[in-house]
Amino acid sequence: MTKTSPPPAAPQTKAVVILAQLFISCLMALAMTFCMSILPFGFNPGWFATWMQRWLTAWPVAFLFALVIGPMSFKLAGLTLGLGARIRG
Repeated sequence: MTKTSPPPAAPQTKAVVILAQLFISCLMALAMTFCMSILPFGFNPGWFATWMQRWLTAWPVAFLFALVIGPMSFKLAGLTLGLGARIRG
């Protein structure tokens, strides 16, 4: 049996980062609005329409937040890992 290697990671160009943030914000908004629609209402009639309305509102907001918060998160991760490396010696 031959083992296949995973496809190479895409280079971290600005387009790749923005596209990844688009996908991440879409899926996170979809999952979060699903939970926030089901918890209070359950699967009552009209739950799907309510969920989709909430998702269509949340996704653009989540994407804009991802564009701002994403770079800050990468900086914080770098600082945290750098601090950890300095502490370890």
